[in-house]
Amino acid sequence: MLTDLEKNAIRDHYQNIGKNLPDFRPRAAQREMIAVVANAFSCTLTREDGGDVPKREGESIAVIEGPTGVGKSLAYLLAGGVMAQTRGKRLIVSSATVALQEQLVNRDLPFLVEKSGLELSFALAKGRGRYLCPYKLYQLTQGNAQQSLLGFEAPTVLWDSKPKKEEIDLLRTLADEFAARRFNGDRDTWPEKIDDSLWFKITNDRHSCLKAACPNRAECPFYLARDTLETVDVVVANHDLLLADISMGGGVILPAPENSFYCIDEAHHLPKKALSQFSAEHSWNTAVWTLEKLPQITNKIATLTDKTELEDLADEAAVSLLDSLHEWQFHLVEEPKLGLNAGEYNHDTSRKSSEPVWLWEDGKIPEDLELLVSNTGMAARSLLKHVYALNDALSASRREKEQDGALVDRLSSEFGLFVARIEQIGAVWDLFSTVPKEKEEPLAKWITRRVDDKNDYIFNASPISSANHLANNLWRRAAGAVLTSATLQSLGNFNLLLRQTGLIWFPQTTTLALQSPFDFEAQGELYIPPIYASPKDPHAHTAAIVEWLPKLIAADQAIGTLVLFSSRKQMQDVALRLPEEYLPLLLIQGELPKTMLLQRHYQALDEGKASIIFGLDSFAEGLDLPGEACVQVIIAKLPFSMPDNPIEKTQNRWIEQRGGNPFIEITVPEASIKLVQAVGRLIRTERDYGRVTILDNRIKTQRYGQQLLACLPPFKRIG
Repeated sequence: MLTDLEKNAIRDHYQNIGKNLPDFRPRAAQREMIAVVANAFSCTLTREDGGDVPKREGESIAVIEGPTGVGKSLAYLLAGGVMAQTRGKRLIVSSATVALQEQLVNRDLPFLVEKSGLELSFALAKGRGRYLCPYKLYQLTQGNAQQSLLGFEAPTVLWDSKPKKEEIDLLRTLADEFAARRFNGDRDTWPEKIDDSLWFKITNDRHSCLKAACPNRAECPFYLARDTLETVDVVVANHDLLLADISMGGGVILPAPENSFYCIDEAHHLPKKALSQFSAEHSWNTAVWTLEKLPQITNKIATLTDKTELEDLADEAAVSLLDSLHEWQFHLVEEPKLGLNAGEYNHDTSRKSSEPVWLWEDGKIPEDLELLVSNTGMAARSLLKHVYALNDALSASRREKEQDGALVDRLSSEFGLFVARIEQIGAVWDLFSTVPKEKEEPLAKWITRRVDDKNDYIFNASPISSANHLANNLWRRAAGAVLTSATLQSLGNFNLLLRQTGLIWFPQTTTLALQSPFDFEAQGELYIPPIYASPKDPHAHTAAIVEWLPKLIAADQAIGTLVLFSSRKQMQDVALRLPEEYLPLLLIQGELPKTMLLQRHYQALDEGKASIIFGLDSFAEGLDLPGEACVQVIIAKLPFSMPDNPIEKTQNRWIEQRGGNPFIEITVPEASIKLVQAVGRLIRTERDYGRVTILDNRIKTQRYGQQLLACLPPFKRIG
C-alpha cells in the first residue's frame, strides 16, 4: 500500500513542475501512469519472521502502453524515484537504445530534478566491454606508466596474428591520452571508430581483471564507474547490460534484483534481447587456436603455483576437446548443407546467403553425432572445471608469493582471455548436449559456415523463448518492475508480450493501455489506394509502387515524406525507377549516415524543397520528425517478418507440432506492433497533421487485414 507520505511527495513534486514551468500541462494519462507505477512499487513483498519471501504473483509488476505524447519517462522517473527513496531501493531504468539512455541522463533526469525539486542522483551504467583495461593497455604498449612490467616482453598471447603498425600506433596514442587524462577510457568517448578485434585486446573482462590486486585499480575506468553506481538513486542501463547481469545471477554489475525497482522502457525489445543474451556461440577456428595455445600458459601457472597435477588435467581435457573439434571438422566438410552452393534464399536481397547454415530440425542431435556431441560436451565441461581450478590457484599465489606479484598479475591477465573463451565454448556445448524432456520446448541448434579467407564454422545454440529465464531470474526476484513503451499491445491486447516475457505466469500483473493525447481523427488521414498487385508478386507490386508514388507525393511541395519498405531490394528498385524529377529529392537509408541524412532532409525543407526519405524497419521506430518534416508516411508493404533465422524456424515447427498456427500466433501479432510503430511516425505532437498511405492490398482483402486496421489510430478514412 502507498503511504500518505509517498502520495504527498509524488503529488507535491508533480505540482512543482507546473509551478516552475509555465507551459507545462498536466495530462490525465500521465497522472494515471504515475499512480500505476507507484502502486506497483508499493506492493513489495518481504520475509516475515525470517521465513521465505512469499510467492510472487505479479502484484509488484505493471505493463503500461503509453503512446507518444503521454510523457512516460517523466511519469516513471517521478513515481519510481520517490518510491525507491522511501522503500530503500535503487531505481534501475533500462532502455533498448543508446539514444534513449542519453536522453534520460542528459535531459529527462536533469529536468525532473530542476523543475520538481526531487533530489535524485543518477548515473549511466555500461558493461565492462565499453571500458579499457589500463593494465592490458600498458602491457601491450610497454609504457612507462606500468613500471612493474619493464623488462617483460609484450604478451604475444593476446595477439591472434602479428600486430600491424597502425594497431600499435593507435594503442600507444590511447595509452598516452589516457595517462594524460585526456581520454577517460570509455570507448564511446573516443572520437574515432576503434576496430572490435583491437578493442577486445584492451577491454575489461571479469576473468582477466585483477580486481583489488591490480596496480591500476585506482585509475580503472570500469571500477570508477561502478563505484559511482553504488552511491546513486537512479541507474540508467540498457537491456543488454540488465540481461547480462541477470544471467550472471544478478547484483554482479548492477544492484541486486531484490534491492531494485526496474523501469524497462522500450520493453517490446526485451524478449528478443533476452534470447540473444541466453544463447551461445563459438568459432571453430578460435576454439582450436585457444586450445593449442593453452599449454603454454598452464605450464607457467603450474610452475609458479606448484600445481602440475592441475596442469596435466587441464592439458588432457584440452587435447580431448581438440580431438573432438578435429572430428567435427571431418563431419562439417562432408555435410551437404554447409557446401558453398547451400546458402539459403534471402527474401530481402533475392539471392542466396553467402553463409550456408545447417539447422538441426527440432533441435534434435543427428543420430550419428550423438556420441560426438556427448564427448565434446564432457571434454568442454572437464576443461572448464580444471581451468577454474588453475585460476583459483593463481589467485591464491598472489597472496602467498608477494615477490612474484608482477608475474602473477601478468599471468592472470593473459589467462583471463583463455578462461573467457573456454567458458564460451562450454556454454555452447552445454546447450548442444541438452535434450529437453518430452513436451518441453526444443532448443535451436545450428552450425554456420563462414566463407572468407580463413573459412570458419560457427556453432550456435539458443532457447526459442526467453520466458522461463525472465520469469525465474528477474520477475520472481525483482522488488518491482514496470515495462513500458509506446507500442506493447498487438491486435488489441497484451497477450503476445506477456507470453514472450513469461509474465503470463504472474496473474496479478497489471496491464494498462493509456489514451493518446492526440486528436487523430482531426489531425490525420488514412488512405488505402486501389492497388491490385499483390506483394506476393514482387515485380508487379514494385511496379505498382513506382506508379503510385508520383500520384501521392508532389515534387514541388516543401514537405517531408517518409516511405517505409520491408525489403532493401524493393526500396532500391523503386528508387531507380521513379521519374527523373524525383531523384534529387530522395534520401535513402544506408547511402548516408542517419545523422547526415536527417540534416539534409531538414536543409531541403528549409530551402523550400520537398524531401523524401526511403527507409527500412529501423526507420519505422524511433525516428522523430515532427511538423513539416513528416506530413506523409507511405508504407509499401505490411511488415511481416519471414521466419528466416534458425530460432524462428525451430519455434514455428514447435508451434505447428502442438497444433498451432505460427502465422496467426506470432507473425500477425508482431506485424501489428510494427505497423502501429510505422504509422506512429506521422503524428508526434498535438500540432502535427498529415496522411498515412498503405500500398498493400492485403489490408483489405485478408481477414487479418481487418484486425490490423482495427489497431491503428482512428484517422479519418479517405478513398
